Amino acid sequence: MREIVKVHKKGIVVIPKSIREALGIVEGTLLEVRIENNRIVLEALDLWDKVWRCCSGNVEEAEKELDKEEEEFWRRRES
Repeated sequence: MREIVKVHKKGIVVIPKSIREALGIVEGTLLEVRIENNRIVLEALDLWDKVWRCCSGNVEEAEKELDKEEEEFWRRRES
């Protein structure tokens, strides 16, 4: 699937509905944005995968990381 989109003010890019539906991206879905081989890559983030990868199963560290990620999510959403 391929779509062409326009970059708006402040770098806002709207992901086309067909792509959002195909990937199950809904309002509130966290996306990781990175550069790979001179391309912009957006990848839906599974927060628990990120927490467990980061903390290697340490429950206390996982809880701290989850709290940190949740705070960051709400801070970004409010701005």
